[in-house]
Amino acid sequence: MRFSYNAPVVLTMALLAGMVLAIDALLDGWFARVFFATGGLFNPLMPLTMFSHVLGHASWQHFLSNFTLILLVGPLLEEKYGSMKLLAMMLATAAVTALVNGIFTSNAIMGASGIVFMMLIMASITNVKNGEIPITLILAALTYLAGELFSLGSADMISHSAHVIGGMAGGVFGLMFTPKKRIS
Repeated sequence: MRFSYNAPVVLTMALLAGMVLAIDALLDGWFARVFFATGGLFNPLMPLTMFSHVLGHASWQHFLSNFTLILLVGPLLEEKYGSMKLLAMMLATAAVTALVNGIFTSNAIMGASGIVFMMLIMASITNVKNGEIPITLILAALTYLAGELFSLGSADMISHSAHVIGGMAGGVFGLMFTPKKRIS
């Protein structure tokens, strides 16, 4: 029996995020705040942090909650869509999340939860067949969206807008890139 690096994008992201958190712990928390948190459009590091913020996490608990889901769902999506296409979708989701956050708030955000919600909705959409939408997809999307919309603006230090943007991105990408089956 041997190990397989079966999902290079997902595994590399998990390893990089873990390394960022470990280095941040050694450097008393300034490393992630400077290079892996995005906030405000006028941050001189915005071209970097609009992508890197998904690698920064506030704690090991934050990291583990995001990457448990990413490591469960991500490899299935990477196998279905391919590594480069999944990477492009993840980068686009990160950039849009950072830009929307920067336009509407100066609050810094970090973490991969937008990517998590993108993957969750995309995974649900992969069950869509010709002319049929599974009720579980509708219920999952509505439940998730309702919870996030009710939580917008709460003072819980969670970027609910990142969750909503990630979910919307997953819906768009899932519909755009899920192969259409031919009717014979």
